[in-house]
Amino acid sequence: MAFRQNTGRAYTVFLPKAASTVFTIGDLVYANGTGEIIPADATSGHHLGVIQKSVAATDDDYASTTAVPVLFPCDATTWLVSVGTGTADSDDIGNFIDLADAANVDVTASAKDAVLVTGVISGTEVEVIINNMASHDTTATT
Repeated sequence: MAFRQNTGRAYTVFLPKAASTVFTIGDLVYANGTGEIIPADATSGHHLGVIQKSVAATDDDYASTTAVPVLFPCDATTWLVSVGTGTADSDDIGNFIDLADAANVDVTASAKDAVLVTGVISGTEVEVIINNMASHDTTATT
């Protein structure tokens, strides 16, 4: 699955993507340090938002840094996301957890505290608030 907006407000910003990088719509993204966005991973911090366009290796602009739409959440926007590692249960509500990758969370880890669990849909899907957005980061980045 991927990050899907559930409640709240968001706005779209167009940002350059890293060249020769695959993205899936709904991936959480962050800055690569040279002015482009890349997919988030289990060790990333300072997330920017959720990409709204897939990029495949076969796309004409795959090797370029073209601008792509990224959805930036406002306030306490909630997202539905798949559990990539572990099994979610009601004990996870109110806990900060990590990412498994750009499209899934890890309910067994909390070193980076990337998202706050606000609801459990099932053992394989949770509702979250993205905690470490670049605009209001409270997460360790080392």
